Amino acid sequence: MMMVTNETISWRRLGRVARGTLAAIALILAAYLLAGTGLGMIARATATMPAAGPDAVTLYIESSAVHTAIIVPKQAAGVDWRDLAPPEDLRDPRYAGFPFLAIGWGEAGFFRETPHWRDVRPGTIARAAMGSDRTLIHVDHLPLPRANGDDVRMIRLSPRAYRRLAAFIRQSWKADGRRYPGYGVYDAFYEANGRYSAVHTCNSWTGDALAAAGVRMGWWTPFPWTVMAWL
Repeated sequence: MMMVTNETISWRRLGRVARGTLAAIALILAAYLLAGTGLGMIARATATMPAAGPDAVTLYIESSAVHTAIIVPKQAAGVDWRDLAPPEDLRDPRYAGFPFLAIGWGEAGFFRETPHWRDVRPGTIARAAMGSDRTLIHVDHLPLPRANGDDVRMIRLSPRAYRRLAAFIRQSWKADGRRYPGYGVYDAFYEANGRYSAVHTCNSWTGDALAAAGVRMGWWTPFPWTVMAWL
């Protein structure tokens, strides 16, 4: 006959608590996923994008498994990004000769601690999701992108709409903020404005930026697919 000790009871209680905790976390994550996907499919009522004519600006939206960025020409429609992303910020300034910039916003720890997606750790995600004022803008200097209909989509904006998009992005750039080396020789990080959280993610920032230009966009876009579905 097996003897039941206080230690056995304690381990059983601990197991029940652990299972209950894991179940609660799974439920919260499922609710977050469903809410984000559902609200991402509901259009905002602020889509007022002027028609794109022959002078339209061509830009691109790129997506990975968890992150989106806006690819803009360095000079177009009176907007010049070279003052914010100069050659001297790169490990190899020659890459500043590329004509496009990929601009993304996100949490500093997540950005700088995860050069590859295999480096993502649950603790990094959890800290960012709980809220962080440490945000960065990540900038890649790129050659002419190629839209492939999957993870890179092309959009065309009127000069007026593009300038509204540029104004939104510039407001996220912290004036006189610090600059940091990027992952490689053609990118860099810049201190940003804004607070990152599970509600305001890098993808909802992209959605907000596009909505500011009048692009039809979901009501809340916390995931990459909630942005890309509208493009």
